[in-house]
Amino acid sequence: MPLNCKTPQDVMDAISAHGIKFVDVKFTDLYGQWHHFSMPVERFEADAAFEEGMGFDGSSIRGFKSIETSDMNLLADPTTAIIDPVCAVPTLSLVCNVVEPQTGEPFSRDPRTVARKSVDYLLSTGIADTIYIGPEAEFFIFDEVHYYSTQYSAGYGVDSVEAPWNSGTPGLGHQIGYKGGYFPVAPFDTLQDIRSEMVTAMIEAGIDVEVHHHEVATAGQCEIDMRFAPLVKMADQVQLYKYITKNVAKKHGKTVTFMPKPLFQDNGSGMHTHQSLWKDGQPLFAGDKYAGLSQLALWYIGGILKHINSLLAICAPTTNSYRRLVPGYEAPVVVAYSARNRSAACRIPVYSGSPKAKRIEFRCPDPAANPYLAFAAMLMAGLDGIKNQIDPGNPSEMDLFEDETLRHVTTVKGSLDAVLDALEEDHAYLLEGGVFTSDLLETYIQYKRLNEFDAVRLRPHPHEYVMYYGI
Repeated sequence: MPLNCKTPQDVMDAISAHGIKFVDVKFTDLYGQWHHFSMPVERFEADAAFEEGMGFDGSSIRGFKSIETSDMNLLADPTTAIIDPVCAVPTLSLVCNVVEPQTGEPFSRDPRTVARKSVDYLLSTGIADTIYIGPEAEFFIFDEVHYYSTQYSAGYGVDSVEAPWNSGTPGLGHQIGYKGGYFPVAPFDTLQDIRSEMVTAMIEAGIDVEVHHHEVATAGQCEIDMRFAPLVKMADQVQLYKYITKNVAKKHGKTVTFMPKPLFQDNGSGMHTHQSLWKDGQPLFAGDKYAGLSQLALWYIGGILKHINSLLAICAPTTNSYRRLVPGYEAPVVVAYSARNRSAACRIPVYSGSPKAKRIEFRCPDPAANPYLAFAAMLMAGLDGIKNQIDPGNPSEMDLFEDETLRHVTTVKGSLDAVLDALEEDHAYLLEGGVFTSDLLETYIQYKRLNEFDAVRLRPHPHEYVMYYGI
């Protein structure tokens, strides 16, 4: 449950009031994985947690430090205190920032620090004082999964009682066809109660949830939508969202994945990210331009579209992301903006005419992204568009799914390697205000190339055996 703490003393009072037995501290590595350690409440000291820092070995965390300079500290943010929704023993959870142990300075490769700096930079420009973020993170709930990859063998398999490949198995006879999973009721949708349990846990943990439903793909694709929130808070919530969905599924003997494209020839999982700028309590994206946007909003879109391929290195950051970002399956691959067309990279929702609801939706990101880095990078691209008054061009209202149309439009780059090249060439906008650092970007790119892109590129693919073994 949320504890509405504002100060370290509020946290200590909550520990006493709720009979807390353990305190769990969490932080995020450079590539988006949550990490934690726990301590008995008797060993938890407010001075260490909130002022001096709690030490850990940074050399064991991806993208952090080498072994010869490995010591690092965590400083807890008291406003993030919740009663952990997963732990059986009463446990208070705190999200932390990573700092240098000798100086107490924020660590430049700490993703949460990057997100905080992006908001500070926004304030320094005078353009706005708040950015609201509303991600739509999709995921699959499978009944079973297995995978392996060795020097001499590779393979994977997933299964779901909902999937059409089980229609020949004696059962209930209500399978969901490929691309047929959007909003069906039970018994086709077998996951209503599990999603409701996930949402209940999220609400109890302080996340404001708007809606949940089955998504387009078969085999258990789902979506739970959080109400928009300021950037850093929303990035914290995305990490908590993943933690809750995975653990509730595990409790029911199922498994959740945020892989963008786990199924061939069916829809993948995106993280369409709604965003809007506000100042002095007033929305800045509403106006009298296209689809009710302001000129400021159009320039923001211009920045997103100009930097789209370098953005994708952070917002669609896996080799698997580019199994999703292909024409068809409602994939947002066209470098364009539109009020209605879902294959455009940027969309302007028109559900409501209220100025407060006016926002832009960047559809390319997927939930494999580190939310702190992804949201910060989107903001930096949009601000670059505003500062330089970048014209996004004319909106696209044509059917962008048609093959003939695709010959006449620009599409995003189609591989992790290509977008990493783009990030190497186009990153000055991320360095503004010291939000991202060259050191962070170099570390990020090198890891992605060697440990992800090359790891896939160098291995024989199982389907190559199907195509080529008999040559």
